[in-house]
Amino acid sequence: MATYLKQASRKAETGQEDVHEAVAAMLGEIRKGGEAAVTRFSRDLDKWQGDIIVSPEAIRAAADLVPEKLKADIRFAHNNIRRFAEAQRATIMDCNIEILPGLTAGQKHIPVSAAGCYVPGGRYSHIASAIMTITTARVAGVPHIAACSPPRPDGGIPPAILYAMDLCGADVILNLGGVQGIAAMAEGLFGLPRADILVGPGNQYVAEAKRLFYGQVGIDMFAGPTDSMVVADQTADAELVAWDLVGQAEHGYNSPVWLVTSSRSLAERVMERVPHLIAELPPLNAQNAAAAWADYAEVILCDDAEDMAQVADRTAPEHLHVQAADLDWWLRRLRSYGSLFLGEETTVAFGDKSSGPNHVLPTSGAARYTGGLSVHKFMKTVTWQRATREASRPLAIATARISRLEGMEGHARSADVRLAKFFPTESFDLRPTDA
Repeated sequence: MATYLKQASRKAETGQEDVHEAVAAMLGEIRKGGEAAVTRFSRDLDKWQGDIIVSPEAIRAAADLVPEKLKADIRFAHNNIRRFAEAQRATIMDCNIEILPGLTAGQKHIPVSAAGCYVPGGRYSHIASAIMTITTARVAGVPHIAACSPPRPDGGIPPAILYAMDLCGADVILNLGGVQGIAAMAEGLFGLPRADILVGPGNQYVAEAKRLFYGQVGIDMFAGPTDSMVVADQTADAELVAWDLVGQAEHGYNSPVWLVTSSRSLAERVMERVPHLIAELPPLNAQNAAAAWADYAEVILCDDAEDMAQVADRTAPEHLHVQAADLDWWLRRLRSYGSLFLGEETTVAFGDKSSGPNHVLPTSGAARYTGGLSVHKFMKTVTWQRATREASRPLAIATARISRLEGMEGHARSADVRLAKFFPTESFDLRPTDA
């Protein structure tokens, strides 16, 4: 049984009609005006007057501005994320099988030809998003990777983000944010190849632009506000739990966080501590976290571990952090999450920044049916087949009969002509079998 000690007064929304109309109008102008329209939007919205394509000289100059200690931290995160992506890539193998004598079929994994990686840069400088998206595309074997991020009026993309983009292997970097950045990569403007897939987190305008391009290009996922759940029992440390919730709530005013626990005393302690911890944050962070906690946070009291697991599976959070006994049981039992964090020794913040598994994850319950960004998203699983003449005999007979039963005479005759050519002295009953 689940009892709500704190219930959300609002539900996170993934789209709004006014956002859709605004983004659709912008994309219409960009399709008509091309690069000139993108440049105008960049000037008007980002207040950027400089070059759209970041030059090699600018990248080198930016790298000189990044402190060596920060460079080392970025390289550390890049190495972890690259190694995890390489381990994923090693699990993806081509295969073939002889289905029947003379009929061989198989599958191949082929990277897309071009990827567009969006790196947010508004409220926070998302260095980690550059590492997560570009590194994973590069490990997948994508031949051309474009990346863009909102420029700041006084200097373009922040130096640390530029350093990370270049380190991770971006072929072209654009001083573009928002809808105009997504459109430039999708439409192949400024000398880029048209992106086959667009990836990376962003605000609701970026998410809507990706949604509207879906079909013309692939996307990583339909993204809503980031969300996080902590599942904790009586063994959990209330201070750690409270900080983990606050840390995720600072993402935005509408970022849901949940505490699911079997301990009333832990729940009460966490609820008492959260407002005090929020007050310790810088003003903007505190404003976001306070709004998220007030309107979107929930604290749910359950009878036992199984009840907690059922709540987690129904919610399918983007991030799921278990701080409870018997972590192996939780790893076996849980089924619906974007990424799972086991034990107090790790935290969602590690995954967000540097530990290795990707932080671009399904939100708004989408973890019920999909996982996060990985090398798999940048690769197409395609199939092939080859048959001998002898193998084509039973295939053609079955195909002709099934096709005629379905009313697809053209398909049937594609089989008929092969029987006639390969086995001219034989006769076959190719009439449809009664349904």
